[in-house]
Amino acid sequence: MADIPGSIDAVQQMLSKQDYVCGRGLATVVFLSLKLGRPLFLEGEAGTGKTEIAKAIARGLGRRLIRLQCYEGLDASSAVYEWNFAEQMIAIRTAEAAGGTDRAALKTELFSEEFLIARPLLEAMRPQPGGAPVLLIDELDRTDEPFEAFLLEALSDFAVTIPEIGTVSAPQAPIVVLTSNRTREVHDALKRRCLYHWVDYPDFDREIEILEARAPEASGRLTREVVAFVQKLRGEDLFKKPGVAETIDWAKCLLALDVIEISPQVIADTLGAILKYQDDIQKLQGSEAARLLNELRAELGPA
Repeated sequence: MADIPGSIDAVQQMLSKQDYVCGRGLATVVFLSLKLGRPLFLEGEAGTGKTEIAKAIARGLGRRLIRLQCYEGLDASSAVYEWNFAEQMIAIRTAEAAGGTDRAALKTELFSEEFLIARPLLEAMRPQPGGAPVLLIDELDRTDEPFEAFLLEALSDFAVTIPEIGTVSAPQAPIVVLTSNRTREVHDALKRRCLYHWVDYPDFDREIEILEARAPEASGRLTREVVAFVQKLRGEDLFKKPGVAETIDWAKCLLALDVIEISPQVIADTLGAILKYQDDIQKLQGSEAARLLNELRAELGPA
């Protein structure tokens, strides 16, 4: 495909233009996924940017993003298509009122494209303006093994079958990105179908780059303190460690409050932007937040 970046460096540049900062390892696996047409499986803690990479790829390539948000109980029919029962009932009533008696013709009409509601997997198999879409299958670990088995078959052939209509095959394979927060292990058969990458928390310098790209209005001092404090939190015994998304959210909250530098009081007032569990918030109240703040300032040195 002509619009696919021709090198790893070009992938990094493309993502950087979408304010997505990534290391060479992630850029390499994205490049190979695009080049070879293989699904990309991203695993890691919540908030490390797995979902954002699919959005950045779609924007960078000018493709449509189609998202399948996974959840417990998701089945193949919900992911592929549904029939518009309300419209079908109206059509039946209309035919009855008009005295229609050709049941075979009515059945054919009822189970046609007119009454079909395409869900993400079917939508991704259809031609899209601008080229094949980016199909994001988000948080796959929330589903169960039967859905994984179905998905493995669908991604192998890039085709889905609708009994009343037939098989729909993608004229051009979509760019597939699957994510998992690893709340459970995804089956090896599906992983083998994909190129795999573990998305970890970024190091200090990388997270500084990310925050500078996503919250450029923050001062250098505030940016360094925000990143240093969040990275300190990740070393604490917390139920849910803050991800990069929380770093960005917190920085934007501080900017909205016209904060120039963080303090124990500012931390106490805005902990809900970083931590999402009350037990974690209680651990950071009072002297604990002040201790972490003093430690990071000693490590950062003079502004």
